[in-house]
Amino acid sequence: MNNLSATRLGLVTALSVASYAAFAQTVPVTGRVTNTTGQGQPGVTVLEQGTSNGTSTDADGRYRLSVQPNATLVVSAIGSVTQQVPLNGRTSVDVRLADNQTALNEVVVTGSRATEGRSNILTTAPVDVISAREIKAYAQTDVTQILTYIAPSFQSTRQTVTDGTDFVDPASLRGLGPDQVLVLVNGKRRHTSALVNINGTPGRGSVGTDMNVIPPAAIKRIEVLRDGAAAQYGSDAIAGVINIQLKDDTTGVNVSSTAGQTTESDGQLFQADANAGFGLNKRGFVNVSGQFSNRSYFDRSGTDTAPLIYKGTSAGNYPGGLTNDQKLSLKAQDDALVAQNGFNRRNIRVGASDTRTYGGFLNAAYTLLPAQELEAYVAGGLTRRTGRGGALYRLPTQTTQIDLGLYPNGYLPFINSTVDDASLITGVRGRVLGFQADLSNTYGRNSLRYDISNTLNASLPLGTSPTEFYAGELLFQQNTVNLGFSRKFLELPVLSTLNVAFGGEFRVDNFQIEAGELGSYANGINEQGRIITPASGSTPATYAAAGSQGFAGYRPQDATDRSRTNVAGYVDLESDITEKLLVSVAGRAERYSDFGSNVSGKLAARYSVLPDVAVRGAISNGFRAPSLQQRYFTNSSTQFNSGELREVLTTNNDSPLTRSFGIGSLKQEKSTNYSLGLTARVLRTITLTVDAYQIDIRDRIVLSSQYNRGNAAVAQILGTLPVQGIQFFANAVNTRTRGLDVVANERLTLGTESRLTLTAAANFNATKVRSFNSSGFIDANPTLQNTLFDRAQRARLENGQPRSKINLSADYGYKIFSANLRTVRFGEVQTKDANPDRAFIDQTFSAKWITDFVLSAQVLKNVGVSVGVNNLFDVYPDRLYQDPNNNPQSLAYSTLDATNRGRFLYSSNQFGYSGAFYFGRLNLTL
Repeated sequence: MNNLSATRLGLVTALSVASYAAFAQTVPVTGRVTNTTGQGQPGVTVLEQGTSNGTSTDADGRYRLSVQPNATLVVSAIGSVTQQVPLNGRTSVDVRLADNQTALNEVVVTGSRATEGRSNILTTAPVDVISAREIKAYAQTDVTQILTYIAPSFQSTRQTVTDGTDFVDPASLRGLGPDQVLVLVNGKRRHTSALVNINGTPGRGSVGTDMNVIPPAAIKRIEVLRDGAAAQYGSDAIAGVINIQLKDDTTGVNVSSTAGQTTESDGQLFQADANAGFGLNKRGFVNVSGQFSNRSYFDRSGTDTAPLIYKGTSAGNYPGGLTNDQKLSLKAQDDALVAQNGFNRRNIRVGASDTRTYGGFLNAAYTLLPAQELEAYVAGGLTRRTGRGGALYRLPTQTTQIDLGLYPNGYLPFINSTVDDASLITGVRGRVLGFQADLSNTYGRNSLRYDISNTLNASLPLGTSPTEFYAGELLFQQNTVNLGFSRKFLELPVLSTLNVAFGGEFRVDNFQIEAGELGSYANGINEQGRIITPASGSTPATYAAAGSQGFAGYRPQDATDRSRTNVAGYVDLESDITEKLLVSVAGRAERYSDFGSNVSGKLAARYSVLPDVAVRGAISNGFRAPSLQQRYFTNSSTQFNSGELREVLTTNNDSPLTRSFGIGSLKQEKSTNYSLGLTARVLRTITLTVDAYQIDIRDRIVLSSQYNRGNAAVAQILGTLPVQGIQFFANAVNTRTRGLDVVANERLTLGTESRLTLTAAANFNATKVRSFNSSGFIDANPTLQNTLFDRAQRARLENGQPRSKINLSADYGYKIFSANLRTVRFGEVQTKDANPDRAFIDQTFSAKWITDFVLSAQVLKNVGVSVGVNNLFDVYPDRLYQDPNNNPQSLAYSTLDATNRGRFLYSSNQFGYSGAFYFGRLNLTL
């Protein structure tokens, strides 16, 4: 053997020894991979970095792999952020996977209690998923406005001159009421608002959930289940479920600030938020978020066309029997007085109120016992929103509502609100006898306080009335205890898989009304400070209006403190019976302490016709329990109906006045839901879902129309009470809603640094009142029957919100730049007058396209900037009828109507009327 051969032999021997030594030094590593909720993730790839040495997790998310002592593990799964984890000498490594922000619209958990999520085209029911990136893409900073412009089936607009509804936006899903959609946070029931909407807005008579108290900075994603789910989640889920998932990442600190205003130089917005996520020694996380938002009012009112100061007129009207020329002559005299006194004919605010919001949210989890997989978690927040909105102007000629010594030219009362919201979710989850177990307690509290300023109580002696009043407070509290178990069985003799979930719930609801101060509701006060009541037989028109103008305070007899309990149990089964067929069955039984029991069920299925095409459908029955607010709310307020100013009494179902109409206690609404859909993946990059639905609701709870004391039967019931009308809640109508949802997405990679996402989504819906439920007393009085749910209320229910909405968007990114273009078509809405004799002012508002554009740049690694405009083309809704030329019959109405008088130019039920809004945003990552 020569020297070269010997050298080669020595080198080979040395390499072999080194390789053997390296192999001998490998160590076994074990661990478990979980998702963001702590559940084991099967099928996750665990790879030794730089090698082909790897494995995948089992059904419980566990793995075992022999690697080098100083190796780095690469843990990856579809829909999750890939993690690189250095061993640093450890032999046991648990990994919690975070959802991939670019894939959030693919994987969902709402609508199923399965232990792992599914793609939104693999579910039995349609689900929209809105990611944190989409939430921050445009200028909307309130959750309801964000959803309105992203999810076509969701609709919400800000209201104006509607008391408390100015500050709590009513929202709907699939054209149904605000109280027919259930809101969850981290999968736990969210409490509703304390406010019941009693004015002429969408959702009149309903109680919704104030989602705007949740800072968008705290939200990881929003899942919108567009299907009846009462059998799965309980009351309120007739139209569907909105699940808000809070952020759970540990990526540091993100700060954002947005500023903007409308082209009319009002509606200024300044908003700042921050989010910070931290790890807890690899055993948990803490994520905190905060927000400050200040939004100024905008005003799109018109000039008041009525006589304002001329003493020869009644309040906002002309004497009867005058010709048009005589009216014009009086108008000229009034105009001269208006100019002389420096009176502003734009005397109210129509648009949006001033609001200021402070809020903070927390989401955290910590593994207590790794061996037992026991984890504790907590989530919750505190928010305060203050607001200031205008009521209707009180003219100096309105003698029953004025004190000329205090307000010579009249006055505009302001309703000042304070909304306080608090929530806390605490719980533990882990594995018990092979099941994932979750025990939680969820507490929520929402209050709305009213303080009225720039006002008076006209029934007090002249010159003695205060100009500010505390008018009372509404409070709603809810506490829910949940215990749930779930397990996925993979090795069954017949079924491919079977997920079993079952559990129970105990809930306590509480509703309170606190009376305002004496002067806010008093009907005159004598020298001893006692309330003066009207003389027997007197009519309300013969004395000054009682209580604080703009919003009369809650009276001691309005005050209430009511509670109820609810006990529920559920079972939920979901099975991949074959590779093509997925079936789920759910059932739920509930018992309420105040009205009884209810049982609901659901059957849903999905069948793969082709590898990328499937059909899905569901049938279910559901229910909605009457809210405590609907059962026990009562107050007296100043409202307008058919052009008349009235003091209207809202009574609850325990009131003898309500009973006099033959109306009994409220009972639950019952629904039957049907859906049928198609899902497909086209050309690998396009996803398409098409879903049709029908929702029949029986005994739907509504707030009745106003019964006027001009009716003899009503006058007898009201007696000498100082009110002109009465309204109450009743299970008065049966409705049917039919609709179609279409969603298509395409993601294209145009190059190594270029990407494009296209989305087209649409909702088409129609609600019809099929029949009415009245009482024997009402049926015996035809005039009362026509008023139970008049044509104005029916139009608001059937056509008061867009019956169609189309959303088209394109998001393009190139290197550090991105551009977002979105246009939304809001379908037509319709209004009708309560009085058929005034049908000539019924109006249909045509559909409009609203276009938004945003340009962004990541100027530095940690600094991003955006500029944009919402409503790029400054589109407004059709104007309300103002010009007599619209209809010759409308001359008297357009110039004399005591409600409008040229001051209200637009309807607020379609998409609002702020016009174009320009903004800039700065994002910092620390």
